[in-house]
Amino acid sequence: MISMLNMCSDRQVPPGDLTARATIRNAALRLFAESGPEAVTVREVAAAAAVSPALVMHHFSSKAGLRAAVDEHVAHSFDAVLDNLTEDGIEDALTGGDSTSLAEAFVAGFPPGSPVPDYLRRLLLTNDPTGDRVFARWFAVSERVLTDLEAAGIARPSQNRKVRAAFLFVNDLAAILLARHIGQVCGVDLHTSEGMTRWAAEAVDVYSQGAFRAKEEDET
Repeated sequence: MISMLNMCSDRQVPPGDLTARATIRNAALRLFAESGPEAVTVREVAAAAAVSPALVMHHFSSKAGLRAAVDEHVAHSFDAVLDNLTEDGIEDALTGGDSTSLAEAFVAGFPPGSPVPDYLRRLLLTNDPTGDRVFARWFAVSERVLTDLEAAGIARPSQNRKVRAAFLFVNDLAAILLARHIGQVCGVDLHTSEGMTRWAAEAVDVYSQGAFRAKEEDET
């Protein structure tokens, strides 16, 4: 659902406010998102974090340990947002309520330049276990919310709830992973409150009113 866009990423924290371990992890996240973990060396991560390779090894023992820390950080970030989703916010969105709060949550979670969407895209496209975990967790929340909305009479019952939940879910996922491409063709910057509000309003309209006219309506 559209409120599933309330995802999170690394907050933009001044480097001086981060521990050395977090600084290294965030540098690795950005490089992994740009080039893929396999193509990035420990030395490159150290240079990006302005530390020595020895300090990287001190905190993470190996490149595999660093990769595991990045994956855990991304997964926990998504889990934290999903745990805080409220049914009221989802209901408001799907019934045509105010989408501004959804836009604000999205912008706060994915500030301009955040590497998390690009990193998640790589995880999903390479069948990475962390990507599988995030996908399954997000889908489970979508299915639960749809079940609750059907029970409340807000959503129409579906013959295949899992498929419908997946349909709604992947629409939101696409908006997150393809935000840059959407901006290029639509002129809608999903990393701004204004752009996200425009996107959410259209999504809510399609979900609540439908995108196509009924055949009988065309013939009258």
